[in-house]
Amino acid sequence: MIKSSAECGNSNCRFTNPHDSALCYLLSCLNFGKPMNTITAYLTFNGNCREAMQYYQKCLGGDLVFQTVGESPFSEKMPANMKKYIVHSELKNPKVLLFASDMVGQKMLLKGNSVSLALNCSSEKELKKYYKSLSSDGEQTHPPEETYWGAIFGGLTDKFGTNWLLNYQRKNKRY
Repeated sequence: MIKSSAECGNSNCRFTNPHDSALCYLLSCLNFGKPMNTITAYLTFNGNCREAMQYYQKCLGGDLVFQTVGESPFSEKMPANMKKYIVHSELKNPKVLLFASDMVGQKMLLKGNSVSLALNCSSEKELKKYYKSLSSDGEQTHPPEETYWGAIFGGLTDKFGTNWLLNYQRKNKRY
C-alpha cells in the first residue's frame, strides 16, 4: 500500500489514504498544474472501467488504451485483488477524448445526476447513430428533437448510469 506522498512520487501530495495517493499519482501522470487549454471528461467507475470504456469505444469508435494497477509503479504496494483495476484509460478519436479510472477516493463512488457528458455532433445522422448506440440497455430520457436554438438535441442515461447530452447545431440558427 502507498502510505505517504513520498511513496506516490508527488512531493505536493497531501493524501494519506492509499487509494487517494494512487489518485494523486494518476493526476500527476496527466500533468495537472500546467496551464489549462481544454476540459476533458474523466469518469470514475467501481471496478467496471474496462467494460464501460470498451462499450464507449464500440459506440463512439476510436483508440482505447488502459493502464492497470498491476502495470503501475505502485503495484507492489497495492493488494493483489486491485491489480486488475484500471488506473487510467483513454478513448480518443478526432472528436472524442474521454478519460476513466477505477481509482475511487476515500469517500467512495457516489453516482449522481450533477454531471453529463456533452457530445457535439457534426451531423444529424451522426447524432442519431450515437444516440441509438449509447442508449442501448440504458434510458432514453430526451429523444432527439429540433430545438428553439436551431439544433437537434437529445439526452440519455447509458447502461452505466452516465448522463449524455447530444447536440447537432445547424449552421444558420442559434438562439
